[in-house]
Amino acid sequence: MSNIIIAGNMNFESISEFKQSLNWGAEIEFRWKGKTYNVIRYGTDNKITIYEANKPETDKVCESADDALDYIVGGDRLRDVITKVDVVARTI
Repeated sequence: MSNIIIAGNMNFESISEFKQSLNWGAEIEFRWKGKTYNVIRYGTDNKITIYEANKPETDKVCESADDALDYIVGGDRLRDVITKVDVVARTI
């Protein structure tokens, strides 16, 4: 997969945009409430893994983008804050 650098604001404007990015195989790094999180799609089963950076015990493997949106980040459900998080890296 090649990386594409997105100039300017990489934040998500909608839940649909986040889901579409994951469906395309995006790798996403974002910050929320002072913590960094990663979301990746990989493997033969094409599952999504979301986790707090440098904390492997926080890994959650998800079947779909909707499942990933139920992950708790900084006490909030990702679905409720995905348009408010600070996206620091995003590939497609």
